[in-house]
Amino acid sequence: MPLLTTKGLSRHFGGLRAVDGVDFALMPGEIRAIIGPNGAGKTTFVSLLSGRIRPSSGMIVFDGADITTMPAYQRVRLGVAYTFQITSVFANLTAFDNVALPVQRTLTDGRSKGAVRTGVMAALERTGLADRVGTLAGQLSYGHQRLLEVAMGLALKPRLLILDEPTQGLADSEIDNFIALVREIAKDATVLLIEHNMPVVMQLADRITVFNSGKILAEGTPEQIRANTQVQDAYLGATHG
Repeated sequence: MPLLTTKGLSRHFGGLRAVDGVDFALMPGEIRAIIGPNGAGKTTFVSLLSGRIRPSSGMIVFDGADITTMPAYQRVRLGVAYTFQITSVFANLTAFDNVALPVQRTLTDGRSKGAVRTGVMAALERTGLADRVGTLAGQLSYGHQRLLEVAMGLALKPRLLILDEPTQGLADSEIDNFIALVREIAKDATVLLIEHNMPVVMQLADRITVFNSGKILAEGTPEQIRANTQVQDAYLGATHG
């Protein structure tokens, strides 16, 4: 049984069909990458999944429940966490306090300081930020702000973690750690990521979905996608010479 499916999912902005009749299925425990040229509809698609925007038509089902019209905060409670393409950390709060906010949402007794601290430190340690616990988020490097956002997502204990351009701003030395982190996350969650860094996609993804002009152009394993001539023409041309 898929964890998440969409049927005929569409979102139009005036005459622009940003997402155009997409049928999609995501299996539990997989790492799925979404790739495609700029303007292909990737971020709009995951924004529909997370509830940030409403579809024009179509249906979204998560773990057997129709969540098409459900607001984002209710989807979070079901286990859908989303990190934004542009960092959305609270610059004037410490790394600890940024992560404490989502941790409190997962606790039945959000006031237990010990439980909050345990949850926060677990998320910061997983993302390699434990030594920056007292640093204001606004003083972290851009790459570390991205990782802090992943920690905030992890703190929600999601069943589905959606990452939008997570390696943007990470140094090469941090990317290997990030790949290891996502593999670790996938042991107890499903991961859906939009990513432009093709070596990261090819290393991480179990399956890849290619968007183009609001539709799914192709879907398959990294090997199948690498060999797909349509994908090469639409998107991978630059990397295939």
